[in-house]
Amino acid sequence: MPVLPGNPPVEVHLRRSAQARRFSLRVSRLDGKVTLTLPQRARDSEAMGFLTAQEGWLRETLATMPEAAGERVGLGSLVPVEGVPLRLVQAATGRAVRVEGGALLVPGDPAQAGVRAGAWLKALARDRLAAASTRYAAQVGRGFTGLALRDTRSRWGSCSPDGRLMYSWRLILAPASVLDYVAAHEVAHLVEMNHSPAYWAVVGRIFPGWQRERAWLRSHGQDLHRLRFGD
Repeated sequence: MPVLPGNPPVEVHLRRSAQARRFSLRVSRLDGKVTLTLPQRARDSEAMGFLTAQEGWLRETLATMPEAAGERVGLGSLVPVEGVPLRLVQAATGRAVRVEGGALLVPGDPAQAGVRAGAWLKALARDRLAAASTRYAAQVGRGFTGLALRDTRSRWGSCSPDGRLMYSWRLILAPASVLDYVAAHEVAHLVEMNHSPAYWAVVGRIFPGWQRERAWLRSHGQDLHRLRFGD
């Protein structure tokens, strides 16, 4: 991994692409990860030359990135559940976390409210993503071999060559249609393991108008990572 010297030094992830015809530099809005995409046959020295030429823009962009510390969730916090903000409230009765009257009721030790809410959200995310993945897989006539949840900051989902799907559990915080779009996006890779026009045709067939949800993630996705549930 090359490092751009300076104060501070900047780590840069190189990504070679057979489709790339020129160098391109990207800074993730989720975690500030810097990725330099270059043509398959480009030399590393050419990549460093391009990087040096873009140093001013790169450092200015990194300087405007939001802090990653985030907000610790506890009683009184507002937490979006499928895009709807709910206030965390101590439950007077019952043993299970539940939604009631615009609030997310959390029983038990108040100090563990954030942890319990996070566990409940992850379980809900698995249910919703499993259902969406199964629905879209049926539409393309393919099956997936497994489904896992992670707290990834650099991607919302992935599909391995052997058909295993991975998603960020934080998609449950986004509007329901956004979660559905990501599921459709990954399931489409069961048909086309690339981002070719044929791939996007599959996405468009099973999730028409996907551009709106993709734009929402690009504009608001980083906000989903600002909440800390004590895990």
